Amino acid sequence: MDQRQRQAEFVRLVTDAQRRLYAYILTLVPRPAEADDILQETNMVLWEKSDQFTLGSDFNAWAATVAHFQTLAYLKRKNRQSWLQFDDALVQRLAPVAADRIEKFDARRRALNHCLMKLPENDRGLIARRYTENASIQSVAQQVGRSAGAVKQALYRIRGALLTCIEKTLAQEPDA
Repeated sequence: MDQRQRQAEFVRLVTDAQRRLYAYILTLVPRPAEADDILQETNMVLWEKSDQFTLGSDFNAWAATVAHFQTLAYLKRKNRQSWLQFDDALVQRLAPVAADRIEKFDARRRALNHCLMKLPENDRGLIARRYTENASIQSVAQQVGRSAGAVKQALYRIRGALLTCIEKTLAQEPDA
C-alpha cells in the first residue's frame, strides 16, 4: 500500500471513530464543549502519531487510548485552575465503564441499522421523515396523506417492532 492509500485509510478510520471517541470523552468530562476540545486535541495527536499505527490492528482501541490520555491531560490542566479536583484513580476507574457503555451503544446502533433494513419501505420512509428529517407528526401526516393519529399509531407500531428486533439481534450476539 503506497503512502497516499495509507493516508486515505487512516483518514477513513479517524472519521469513522469520531462519534465513538466523542462519546467516550463525554463520559469522562462534564461538558460537551470540553469534550469537543479534547476530541480536537485527540485528533491532532492521532494525526501526529499516524505513522505509529499499524493498519489492520484495532484502530478504535488505539484511538481510545489516545483519547484517554488526552482527557487525563485536560483534567490535570483544568484541576490546576479549579477547586474541583478529579483524582486520576477516579478517572482510571471510570474509563472501563465508559468504554463498556460505548461498546453497548455501538452494538445497539448496529442492531438498529440491521432492523431498519428489515422494515418494509413504507415504514422506513415514515421513520426517516419523522426522525432523520425531524419532521413533526402533523408534517409527516401531510406528506404521506394520512391523519396525524394514523401516523402516530404507525410510528408506535414500528418503534415496537424495532425494539423487539433489536433485542433479538442483541441476544444473538456472542458478547451481548
